[in-house]
Amino acid sequence: MPKWLKKSLVILITTLTFGTVAPPAYLLAENNDGKQTTNFTDNSIIETTIIENIEKDSKEEFLQLATFMAKEQSFEKFGPKIALVIEDEFTEVILPKMEEVIASLAEQFDETEMNYLAISEKPTGGNSEKIFHIYSTETGKDIVRFHVRKDRPPLEGYYFNFHYHTMHDNFQQHHMLGSIYWSKNTPPKWMN
Repeated sequence: MPKWLKKSLVILITTLTFGTVAPPAYLLAENNDGKQTTNFTDNSIIETTIIENIEKDSKEEFLQLATFMAKEQSFEKFGPKIALVIEDEFTEVILPKMEEVIASLAEQFDETEMNYLAISEKPTGGNSEKIFHIYSTETGKDIVRFHVRKDRPPLEGYYFNFHYHTMHDNFQQHHMLGSIYWSKNTPPKWMN
């Protein structure tokens, strides 16, 4: 199993169970010429609900995991107050566009390069924009960044502007995914 998939599954399981179940040993072990070592030093407890026996190529595995993580990290960023209001519209409008961007990203890499792609572990709270980034574990550099910001056009109220940035233009241009209306009232901070 690719290293990025193991790490992502450990993070996913931890997030889903709020740390209540121990991780399976096969996700924590690294195979180094026959020697088994663990690189998991955190005592976090994790659930064992895992995407089992995915028998597809690494691009398909990456797409499945990335789209799942996109939804999970987005809702973690929203927090319960915001998620309650925008959940349906996000799932119907924004999430499919995120999936399209991730799929087009996967087409740019060969099977070997896919093994080095990873998804950032935590969205940022407060007023910052980061939902998640996809980066290369080989170079440590971001490839695509998914963000959301709060916009307030005059006399219209607040909108959540979903967009992404790519390494191709040095993360300068905003590529729109869409906007969701909040209300005229100020929205709470992210992750609240």
